[in-house]
Amino acid sequence: PILILDEATSALDSESERAVQAALDQLMQGRTTLVIAHRLSTIEGASRIVVLADGKIVEVGTHAELLAKNAAYANLHRLQFSV
Repeated sequence: PILILDEATSALDSESERAVQAALDQLMQGRTTLVIAHRLSTIEGASRIVVLADGKIVEVGTHAELLAKNAAYANLHRLQFSV
């Protein structure tokens, strides 16, 4: 089975997002899941992250791999999580 989630938590506050994400984590077990998200906290645990820019794939990897590349994903991460 394949599960597709398109911005599933985009309109939620942080507390609601955590609750929905926990439920989605259970729902995704044993399924191939395609998650479309701008909020990186939604996808940090993904086995593979594909970063798009201008309709093209610019990076592919895990959260840690993409942070280590210090390119597009790392820049987005800094923007979303800097204090």
